[in-house]
Amino acid sequence: MEPTKEWHVSCRDVAGRRRDMSVFINQGDIVLVAPPGETAVLSPLEVGRLRAVLRDAVVSAADLD
Repeated sequence: MEPTKEWHVSCRDVAGRRRDMSVFINQGDIVLVAPPGETAVLSPLEVGRLRAVLRDAVVSAADLD
């Protein structure tokens, strides 16, 4: 079995505290985990990072097929 690839994107919660969102692959699906019980607030740069991470995850998931 191939090791699980996991990525992290910095964000803030609605109270302004630093948090992370996680992205990983589970059986060919892309899983996005937001801060528990929180709403993720992303700056434009963080949205760009999330976009890049999601693209990387899709490419990695496709490689598993």
